[in-house]
Amino acid sequence: MNNTQLETFLKIVETGSFTATANTLGYAQSTVTTQIKQLEEEFDCLLFERLGKSLVLTAEGEKLISYAEQMLQLQRQMLLEVSAAEIPSGIIKLGVSESLCYRRLPEKLMEYKKKYPGMDIRIQFIEHDTFPALLKSGALDMVYTLNPLIENAELKMIYKKKESLGFFASPDHPIVKKKKVKEEDLENVPLLLTSHTCSFRRMLLDDFSKHGMTPKIELETSSKEILKAFAINGLGIAFMPAMAADVEVKEKKLKKIDWAGADFPVYSQIFVHKDKHQNRAIEELTGMIMKA
Repeated sequence: MNNTQLETFLKIVETGSFTATANTLGYAQSTVTTQIKQLEEEFDCLLFERLGKSLVLTAEGEKLISYAEQMLQLQRQMLLEVSAAEIPSGIIKLGVSESLCYRRLPEKLMEYKKKYPGMDIRIQFIEHDTFPALLKSGALDMVYTLNPLIENAELKMIYKKKESLGFFASPDHPIVKKKKVKEEDLENVPLLLTSHTCSFRRMLLDDFSKHGMTPKIELETSSKEILKAFAINGLGIAFMPAMAADVEVKEKKLKKIDWAGADFPVYSQIFVHKDKHQNRAIEELTGMIMKA
């Protein structure tokens, strides 16, 4: 058993396909098949079963996932820390909220890669409810998220910054001319909201519920680009992080509504697992993000 085989195993779990895994990792499909066969021979069990056209993990395969993730994380940790090089090199698996990827994070990652060309940052979009488990299992090394303040005994917060949510509409929308918009002003107004799993959406709906209101939801999507496109075309009012609409506001395609209702406190936050050692590579990346 080696880490290459474990990486292939986890990629199959992610893609659900030997063919997709081979294409992603740049292997021949026969190589992927051989690596999994070698693992199965070593463990003396099947890791995957084919049920019709579907590839399904066996119970033994399910058990292997967390161990494989931990071993690969340990390998990344060794490469980062057991080295005489003064300049960090290795891999950081970074979980990130989509909203932070519009401008802020790409600029910082370019700066980081320029300073540390030997570092490989592998990015995965995360959900609020699931990322703590990914940090605990070792599938992620750190998380940069935009959410209400998160308190979790399994996590160590190493950075937070107050951010803002806002309502955005076309400059031609009647509501942008109104000063001090409150909840009652949005009754029966089409709203463009993030998806069901998003904490921003839950905050707004909780606020509407406290005011005895039922929102008129025109669209729900995880894509901020779609929210902005609908708002720009006058199809509703988008509720989303202000940073995601910076460009459109500057270009006067959208206008931020003068909101005087409830506050929606959100923070950009960086987390690692409580037991994880913060090596220099993580400290440097955190430091660059803090300067944003």
